Amino acid sequence: MELSCFLFPGWEPRIRPAMAKRRWMDDAPESFPYRCLPLGIANSHGWEILNPCGFEVMWNGGPAADDVVVTVDQGDRPDMPPVALFGQGIVTIHVEGLLRTSPGWNLYVSGPPNTFKDGAAPLTAIVETDWSPYSFTMNWRLTRPHHRVRFEENEPIAHIFPVQRGVLDGVEPAFVPIDDAPELKAAFEQWSLARDAFHRDIQAHPPEKPADRWQKLYYRGRMPDGTCPVADHVTKLQPHAFAHAELAGGAAAAMLRPVAQAVTPVEAAASSDPSAKYAWLLDTLGQQRALSSSASAILCVHDLSGETFLDAFYAPGRPVIIAGEIAAWPALDLWNAAYLGKAIGDAPVEYQGGRAASADFERYKDDHVRQMPFDRFIAMITAEAGNDAYLTAYNSATNAAALAPLQADVGRLDKFLVQSAEDAGGMMWIGPAGTFTALHHDLTNNLLVQVTGRKRVILAAATDLPKLYNDKHVFSRITDVTDPAIDLAEYCNLRDIRFFDVTLMPGEMLFIPIGWWHQVEALDFSISITYTHFKWKNDFFESYPF
Repeated sequence: MELSCFLFPGWEPRIRPAMAKRRWMDDAPESFPYRCLPLGIANSHGWEILNPCGFEVMWNGGPAADDVVVTVDQGDRPDMPPVALFGQGIVTIHVEGLLRTSPGWNLYVSGPPNTFKDGAAPLTAIVETDWSPYSFTMNWRLTRPHHRVRFEENEPIAHIFPVQRGVLDGVEPAFVPIDDAPELKAAFEQWSLARDAFHRDIQAHPPEKPADRWQKLYYRGRMPDGTCPVADHVTKLQPHAFAHAELAGGAAAAMLRPVAQAVTPVEAAASSDPSAKYAWLLDTLGQQRALSSSASAILCVHDLSGETFLDAFYAPGRPVIIAGEIAAWPALDLWNAAYLGKAIGDAPVEYQGGRAASADFERYKDDHVRQMPFDRFIAMITAEAGNDAYLTAYNSATNAAALAPLQADVGRLDKFLVQSAEDAGGMMWIGPAGTFTALHHDLTNNLLVQVTGRKRVILAAATDLPKLYNDKHVFSRITDVTDPAIDLAEYCNLRDIRFFDVTLMPGEMLFIPIGWWHQVEALDFSISITYTHFKWKNDFFESYPF
């Protein structure tokens, strides 16, 4: 199914793959709304259209169009500012683009799902975009007279996804007695009993780890007996970003305004600067990989052999989530703040501190080196979430002796790594919810093992290097690609990047290939281990030219 956005000269719509994250979900205790997989899937089911300019609206409660006053931020000069056209407290936001779908497909247009705005509600429409030569607008209805409603620049103001026309006509809904489906009834009753028993056990024996406070059968696509009934259960959606026609080719190329600093294939061929050719080649390879969702998606696999890992992921440089490999590690059940504090005691450790006061804490790690007895460090990071204090891989050499007692809780990964009996070779990360590692790439292949808590990892392919504003060593001028304050006019190449949004659960491992860009945020109190001692060559950094 094709989805195209045709552009007249000067049109620069801000459309990106929909994000699974929601601020209210992040702010909830233990971020518990993310346990509801259907919420997360709905959040990321399609594409978001971002607001082209900041503005405020006020409605006096009357029915006329001029009963709504729209005030655009000073300095913003959109070609088509938001307006009040229809009355009834409705404000209209223009969408720059003629969206077209394949024959027989409509476009569902609404507000971002599971997002709330005080005083305004999005209107929802279904548009026949397979034939219509007309643009559409996004409309919000104000619900509170005399209440000022704010729309920020780059805030998602619309959510779109294709729906097949005529499907509802073929649906034959019916009420059916459950006894007509004995297998379904038995499975439901088994689950219901298990759920009740689980809740009783939680009340009687509250678990220390947040992840143990909810059942995960649906999340993992499992029946009550543990079997998986379908092969295509989805826990993450990763819609492709809109590609630019001047890079992909096609009749629409002549209609598009060139992206700043981009180089067309013709210019690249004529240029004496080889960097233009490299940029074209990397972009083409990325587009080619994206032709196949099977080839480009980040898979979650079980029972992965070392040979398959090498052939399918390590050698091709493709990320993968590996589940089940550390299920027998004692650390998976034992490691929490209290256990670590008792195991390590007051042994002095090195960590990164004072990070909240500096925007460049990743670039200047030596300026943030601190020391503290470990039990005091644990007490400090469990008392307050945030990014100010973090024991990281950068501190691993100094902390090896102090953290050695934890090695007894860690198993081996002989399928993938070279590990001596004395030294497993891992680098530990310990921090509260809110610790953040800015966007960067590494000079080694990494295996990130998540032991305690969850981490959100956003990745971009190594082939996206020319678009990621790499300004020094392995860092980008962009530290956080989810920052709503990013100026997409200045950093326009970000619109062309397909970002992969992964929530790494306890017990899972993420292979991050060399050169792949990534940023990491702890969603809970988190303990992770990074390994680089693979069985295969991983010393490419020795020839790094910069």
